[in-house]
Amino acid sequence: MLASGTHGDEPAAPWALLNIVESGLLHPSFSYRIWPCVNPAGYQNATRTNAEGEDVNRSFTGGGSTPESKAIITAHRDRRFFASLDLHEDPEADGFYCFELSRSEQKLLSPSIVNAVAQAGFPLQTLTSDFDLGYEDGRIPDARFEPGRVILDVNSEINYFKSRGLPFTAYMMRRAARFGLTLEAAGALSWDDRIAMHRVAVQHALSGLAKVPAEGLPN
Repeated sequence: MLASGTHGDEPAAPWALLNIVESGLLHPSFSYRIWPCVNPAGYQNATRTNAEGEDVNRSFTGGGSTPESKAIITAHRDRRFFASLDLHEDPEADGFYCFELSRSEQKLLSPSIVNAVAQAGFPLQTLTSDFDLGYEDGRIPDARFEPGRVILDVNSEINYFKSRGLPFTAYMMRRAARFGLTLEAAGALSWDDRIAMHRVAVQHALSGLAKVPAEGLPN
């Protein structure tokens, strides 16, 4: 599963995903379901929210509370995915970072992704508990911070957001995917650099996934 454009004021992410597809960079080991612009009204209006003023990335609880999340949940009702990658950009970031939702027994993908982005010459975001990651009062459940990445326990993440509205990646990990990553390009950098960051990150995420045995998908 590849998605982007959940927040309409993060325009490089949909263009990066389209560029990845059109450039033939998707790993041949997988088949794909792709949502290149989850929130088209927000994209058109350059707003974080959709046409109703709702944050789509807080609307994946239950059957979905926005038209966008309802459409995705309905389309995925009978499907399971090896992994979910959700492309974003952070307007306040000056380096790349990613969130990885982790189940304790599985291999982490984010170290090799972050290393690949750095090796490509791009900066990594310095992350501490003071960096604004969109959690109320800065309270992040069971989070581990390292340069360019935040590791989150999947069950803690789901419990934190279940009354607030699940983000896309948390929904996918709860319902339909074994691995879940949210990739954040640096909004302070140029358009070309933001797209290139996502190209590197997605390619290395897929290469890493191709080395992982396929058993253990959610029931």
